[in-house]
Amino acid sequence: MAGDALADELALALDLADLADAETLHRYEQRAFTIDRKADRSEVTEADREAETAIRRRVLADRPHHALFGEEHGLVGPPTSPWRWIVDPVDGTSNFVRAIPVWATLIALTHEAEVVVGVVSAPALGRRWWASRGGGAFVDGRPIHVSAVDSLDAAQVSVTFSAGWDELGLTSRLVELQQAAWRARGFGDFWQHMLVAEGRVEVAVEAEVNIWDVAAVQVIVEEAGGRVTDLRGRRTIRGGNVVTSNGRVHDEVLAELATAVESADARAEVPD
Repeated sequence: MAGDALADELALALDLADLADAETLHRYEQRAFTIDRKADRSEVTEADREAETAIRRRVLADRPHHALFGEEHGLVGPPTSPWRWIVDPVDGTSNFVRAIPVWATLIALTHEAEVVVGVVSAPALGRRWWASRGGGAFVDGRPIHVSAVDSLDAAQVSVTFSAGWDELGLTSRLVELQQAAWRARGFGDFWQHMLVAEGRVEVAVEAEVNIWDVAAVQVIVEEAGGRVTDLRGRRTIRGGNVVTSNGRVHDEVLAELATAVESADARAEVPD
């Protein structure tokens, strides 16, 4: 589906980001929110809930034939629709709570399960990224493209640290990956992937992600010329982990990490 055919959907996605920013930024700046804990102990605030509610209300009004799946409120709209919005109202809630400006609203639109529009809006950083399938990727209206670095030893790698690396048995491999790179940093969450899309970082990896963390990221990085897979090399937004890169060093990264994942899978399949 060409980018020009998606112009109306991208325009709506940008409007939805405006609605979310209006719910989140003033609460962040004024520290005007309470904090609850989900079952997994992660934080959730009124900003998360109200931003998703505002987005949901607008989508149901303007696109009643579309479905929407949000992190906080689940699925609404016709469940069999070929069109589905995927929303993370605040990616980086822990940063939001601690007054760290690295948080964003992630909005994606899928058609027949393919992500065709993505917006990442980070109002506290004063930046917004977007893309439509076939229409290129942009930050604040300027086209962006991944870097031309073509070897891991010349690449900058960003990592989101979590217990998931231990659970995958990949912590030692992750250290080796960082040592093999020219430079390693931990920008975290959506930001590291947007830095890949902008050509400022060559690789970003996360061991624990959900579909709402990856959907908008995928189309933006790919439209910027990059590659997005899970640690096994599969192009998916449902892999539970993610690697984004400029494409040129992607296979090197997978070689560092995917073999260990495959070995863990094989061990798990061996009967007692």
